[in-house]
Amino acid sequence: MSRSAHPAGPRHGDVLPEGHYTAPADDLNVLDEKIWSRTVRRNEAGVATVGGIEVTRLAEEFGTPAYFLDEADFRARCRAWADAFGPGADVFYAGKAFLSRAVVRWLHEEGLNLDVCSGGELTTALAAGMPAERIAFHGNNKSAGEIERAVAAGVGRIVLDSFQEIVQVAHAARRLGKRQPVQIRVTVGVEAHTHEFIATAHEDQKFGIALAGGQAAEAVRRALGLDGLELIGIHSHIGSQIFDMAGFEVSARRVVGLLADIRDEHGVELPEIDLGGGLGIAYTAQDTPREPYDIAKALSDIVTRECESAGLRTPRISVEPGRAIVGPTAFTLYEVGTIKPLEGLRTYVSVDGGMSDNIRTALYDAEYSVALVSRRSDAEAMLTRVVGKHCESGDIVVRDAFLPADLAPGDLIAVPATGAYCRSMASNYNHALRPPVVAVGDGEARVIVRRETEEDLLRLDVGE
Repeated sequence: MSRSAHPAGPRHGDVLPEGHYTAPADDLNVLDEKIWSRTVRRNEAGVATVGGIEVTRLAEEFGTPAYFLDEADFRARCRAWADAFGPGADVFYAGKAFLSRAVVRWLHEEGLNLDVCSGGELTTALAAGMPAERIAFHGNNKSAGEIERAVAAGVGRIVLDSFQEIVQVAHAARRLGKRQPVQIRVTVGVEAHTHEFIATAHEDQKFGIALAGGQAAEAVRRALGLDGLELIGIHSHIGSQIFDMAGFEVSARRVVGLLADIRDEHGVELPEIDLGGGLGIAYTAQDTPREPYDIAKALSDIVTRECESAGLRTPRISVEPGRAIVGPTAFTLYEVGTIKPLEGLRTYVSVDGGMSDNIRTALYDAEYSVALVSRRSDAEAMLTRVVGKHCESGDIVVRDAFLPADLAPGDLIAVPATGAYCRSMASNYNHALRPPVVAVGDGEARVIVRRETEEDLLRLDVGE
């Protein structure tokens, strides 16, 4: 979202986003089902519940801040994606959105594959029992050790991101006596309509091998010529938090064009095409995400049409939803602390977390919703900015939102749609302790990633 220019920068206190909504919702007690996970409700007392458990009870048992993950919703979204694409396609959950051993087990049980992009993610996947052949290994700068481990484990595919990796993976496969399935990640020159830092298919960025200038064609030639590699397809990822399918259509057209060139030059029709992920979710009432079935049909139609036009057999399609699965399934619960009204502007509401548990607002200008969840309120709405407790003026959780004017210290507020990238990108800034992730379902709650302790911080500090 663009912002009005100001000499002090776009985060200056008296600058609101262009087109900023000027009126609150009719009823601040309503929890929009488009934004919140599927089992979130308000009970008769006005307290929000998830999986049948009141948030006040969750706060007492697990403390705040904390991430609460709706297991039933997560599993339902896994099934929706698997059903939408069917047995003729592959759905790889993008582990970078959020990964834990419990989540890996859920994915395995629901029939999804897993995409990892670091040695740590690979270790977590294997430790939780994900079959190696259902793992894809990504990354723009894989270490020699990571490549060796992935090949030795027998991962189903390694996505090659550079000319150096083509050689490194081939050498590792030959040393281990294996033939490693690979895809080549191609940057197709598509400018996705998203934040600059999460657009990944334009040419001036670090990911992939450019289609322009014949670089991707040369990468294909080299991969086909190395004994240790089995080139199974082309990979393209155009960005994140995308609602418009037009970028995918352009990307698919260019990737299919490359497949046709490969057939004409090398006599090979590659059997797979991976169109990545990046499909958007609803963070606010204004967001309009697509359903998995609609996405599957649109992508299938695009690829089929382009392949028919090029005279190619339609390859097997892979997609990599991460945010689209886990993002809507969790919320972050905070306790309200300091409240500072700024007359004529807004009220600053400080919580017991901040940019250490959700860096996305500061990093991407991400927008979120927020609600008072520990009680019902019929007070008038006030424009607020929800901020954290860190030593940064940019420590903002929700930039502009309406909360009840009787909000008080000790109240519980919750920010929905924080399942993706919040815990994954959490930090210890100001020596904050990273919050736990608590899975909730069918009236039970259990920690799947525990809260850090001060002992954890000191355990890593080996200096005297």
